Amino acid sequence: MILRLAIASLFARVLTVGMTVLAIALSVALFLGVEKVRTGAKDSFADTISGTDLIVGARSGSVQLLLYSVFRIGNATNNVTWESYLDIAARPDVDWIVPISLGDSHRQFRVMGTSTAFFEHYKYRRGRSLQMAEGKVMDDLFDTVIGADVAATLGYDLGDPIVVAHGLASFAEHKDQPFQVAGILEKTGTPVDRTVIVSMEAIEAIHVDWQGGGQKPGEPTPVEVIRQMDLTPKAVTAALVGVDSPLKTFRIQRAINQYKEEPLLAILPGVALGELWAIVGIAETALLAVSAMVVVTALIGMMATIFSSLNERRREMAIFRAMGARPRTILGLLVLEAMLTAALGAVLGLGLLYLGLVVGQPLLDAAYGLWIPITAPGMGEIWVIGAVVVAGAIVSLVPALRAYRMSLADGMIVRT
Repeated sequence: MILRLAIASLFARVLTVGMTVLAIALSVALFLGVEKVRTGAKDSFADTISGTDLIVGARSGSVQLLLYSVFRIGNATNNVTWESYLDIAARPDVDWIVPISLGDSHRQFRVMGTSTAFFEHYKYRRGRSLQMAEGKVMDDLFDTVIGADVAATLGYDLGDPIVVAHGLASFAEHKDQPFQVAGILEKTGTPVDRTVIVSMEAIEAIHVDWQGGGQKPGEPTPVEVIRQMDLTPKAVTAALVGVDSPLKTFRIQRAINQYKEEPLLAILPGVALGELWAIVGIAETALLAVSAMVVVTALIGMMATIFSSLNERRREMAIFRAMGARPRTILGLLVLEAMLTAALGAVLGLGLLYLGLVVGQPLLDAAYGLWIPITAPGMGEIWVIGAVVVAGAIVSLVPALRAYRMSLADGMIVRT
């Protein structure tokens, strides 16, 4: 009986109830959307590099090594000598190793020297390999492969020339050794998209006439002569290492960290990513708190709507009382109306969330590399809906108690 009365009462005030439902739905969709984006961003963040057991670089901090080797943020405190790199590569328990050389740039994009093994062993998003959108992996000394963002931002196509600048914020360019775009990678949503990739030998080649951060005086060495030189690297910035057995990872890490020839640091990417996420996690907590406050605001708005409607419903409540309805019936009616409104808004908000995911998932993946999986509502979403319904009942108690205390005589007074 009381449920039928509550539904009829809501339909009688469909406009104001509808606006309240919409406000709750939008706030719930925002809250759940922020949570989806947060977990999606965290997973994408963790999936920036996968399948790599260790990252090796000069001794510094684990987060710093991760930032410059994987995310191209910051610079190394020192390089790793080529001899040390070869010593690590020669270990029988090392399955593969990929060198990384950083330091130059091209129009604010980082230039990375590496070997062709990078395209074979670098994995992201739980094992996905790099794929070419156009062209091929570099096979000439002055070939380069560019990320999707580099190509899109600068408008590059296959065969276009690229002149690398010395350093990160330098106007000194290696104009005598221009590169040619040999390949363009598909979008990955990782720092690879913003990277210009060349060979390790090419890094040595463009620095033949450079010493101490400046170009040597005199005529530059002809490209034909450079091609005939021994371009074996002298050092690397970092290295990605794959171990033939996960059980040996910690043993290799300890051996590298205790390497006597020079101070080195080997880190586990997953552990370093966890440390980095703990640093930036304050922002996600703040964002989640803001979205929770939006839900609270919507519920307070519902309470204000119930309060504002009480004067209009005083006669209705008085008639119920005159027909024998107990005060707790009036109280229960208003609380039930609020719970139905909150439940309808929460369910509608969940529907809006999934509608937004269907529309926005491919757009977020293409633009930002942020993959948000569309899965069935889990316990988290169910708990949020339940919490919203309970909170709706709680905030409705204040106006419901006021209606409960209205006297029959006061309700029957005709106001003029």
